Amino acid sequence: MAPGSVILGGSRTPIGKLMGGLSSFTAAQLGSAAIRDALEKTGVRPDQVDYVIMGQVIQAGAGQNPARTAALGADIPAQVPAITVNKVCLSGLSAIAYADQLIRAGECELVVAGGMESMSNAPHLLPGSRKGFSFGDTSLVDSMAYDALYDQATQQNMGALTESCNTAEVEVSRADQDRFAALSHERAAKAWESGVFEEEVVPVEVPQRKGDPKRVHRDEGIREGTTAESLSSLRPAFGKSGTITAASASQISDGACAVIVTTPEKAQELGLTPLAEIGAYGMVAGPDSSLQLQPARAISEACRKQGISPEALDLVEINEAFAAVGVASARELGVSEEKLNVNGGAIALGHPVGMSGARLVLHLALELARRGGGTGAAGLCGGGGQGDALLLTVRS
Repeated sequence: MAPGSVILGGSRTPIGKLMGGLSSFTAAQLGSAAIRDALEKTGVRPDQVDYVIMGQVIQAGAGQNPARTAALGADIPAQVPAITVNKVCLSGLSAIAYADQLIRAGECELVVAGGMESMSNAPHLLPGSRKGFSFGDTSLVDSMAYDALYDQATQQNMGALTESCNTAEVEVSRADQDRFAALSHERAAKAWESGVFEEEVVPVEVPQRKGDPKRVHRDEGIREGTTAESLSSLRPAFGKSGTITAASASQISDGACAVIVTTPEKAQELGLTPLAEIGAYGMVAGPDSSLQLQPARAISEACRKQGISPEALDLVEINEAFAAVGVASARELGVSEEKLNVNGGAIALGHPVGMSGARLVLHLALELARRGGGTGAAGLCGGGGQGDALLLTVRS
C-alpha cells in the first residue's frame, strides 16, 4: 500500500432521538457543530482546510450540497470546496476513506470528512404533484423510509429484508439478538457513566422560544437497566413468527460527526500529534441485498489488503443496524465479545444514517488510544447489500 494519511482527531454531536432534543436542527447545522468542534479540538484553523467531504443520505429538501452549507456554517472559507456523498449507511465512513484517497493521490493535504443526518427533518413527498391530480385521493411518501430505509432491489423495508435473511440464509436466534441488544445498552450506559464519550461529544445548545437555551450533552436513546429478559417479551416487528423487535433494531436518530484527515508531514508541519493512522479500506457488495454478513466481508477484505488476519485486530466496531448484523458478522469474523463494540453501538446510541460510519471511525480511534494503542476495524452494512470497512492503527 502507498503511504497513507492520519486522523488528527474529531468530534461528534450527541445523538438525538427521533423528534427529540436535536430535531430543530437541520443536518447541515449539526454538521457545522461537529466540524467546528473538530477543528477546535485538533488546533486546525478553518483556512488550513483543503476540502470538505460529508455524508448525508436523506437530502430531499436539504438544499444544494448540504456539505457546503455545513462547511460555511463552521467558518471554513468560501474558497474551500465541499462535496456531499450518499452511500446509505456507509456514507460517513466512505467520506473518510475518500479523504484518505485524495491525500494519497496528492490532491489535498488536509481534509475534513464525516457524516450528518437529521432524520427528524426528513420531509414527506407528493410524487406526481408537478403534473397535478385529476380526481380522487393521493398519498404522501415518507422520504426517510423511501430514501434511507427501503431496499429498491427487493422492494421491502430493511427490517423485513433482514428478517427474511435471518431464517433463510443466516441463522440468528431471537435470544442471541435480545442479548446483543441488551449488552449494547448496558455498555453504552456504563461508558457514559465512566466519561468515555466526553472526549468525542460536543454539547449542543438548543434555542428555546422562551428563556435560556437547552443543552443537549448526552446520547438520548440509551435505556439503562435494559436486560435480555425484559426484551424477550416484546412482539416481533416484522411478522408474527419473526425474531427482530423494535429493541433489536437501531434507533432512528439525528446527529453529526467530523474528523480531520491529513498527511503525517502536514501534521508535523503544524506541530500536531496524529491520533490514528488510516490503513486499508474494504468495499464489498452482493451477491444480494442481505445485510448480516456485509460488515464481516468488508473487514475481511480490508484485512486482506493490509496483510493481516481479522484475529489480529485489537478492537472491532460494527454498526448495529440490527442486532442480527452484529451477531452474524462477529460470528463470521471469529471476533470475541470482549473486542466488539466495547462501549455499545447504534441499538443504544442511535443510527443517524449519514453519520454512523464516521462515528464508528472516531470512536474506534479514541478507544484504541485509551487502551494504549493497537489496530482495529470499523465496518458497516449498507442498503442495497453493500459493506464498507476501514482499518486504523494507533501507535503506543
